[in-house]
Amino acid sequence: MYSEKICHICTVSDWESAQAAGSYQAASLETEGFIHCSRPDQVISVANLYFHGAADLLLLWIDPANVTESIRWEPVDGNTYPHIYGVLNLDAVIKTVPLTPRSDGSFADLPE
Repeated sequence: MYSEKICHICTVSDWESAQAAGSYQAASLETEGFIHCSRPDQVISVANLYFHGAADLLLLWIDPANVTESIRWEPVDGNTYPHIYGVLNLDAVIKTVPLTPRSDGSFADLPE
């Protein structure tokens, strides 16, 4: 089992909704069957590819050992990414930090 932390990018409002609901469900869970995650070293490239210029983002730091659903490491465009196949239990999220773009809309630094 992979023991390093994994990450997921979401909006503040989605995280607030998850806290009210008791679990987190990204839109991709319904459309693709899983929640997209990444290793910490993949976060900035993912953020720049899919969230360029977006404000009001959070980076969820997740302890995979505490995730109650299945995590599968799957190849995507020459890389391997963790996907959570089910809802994310909130107690697996060990911290949340703002993910803020620079003035040009790009992301450069991994918040910890």
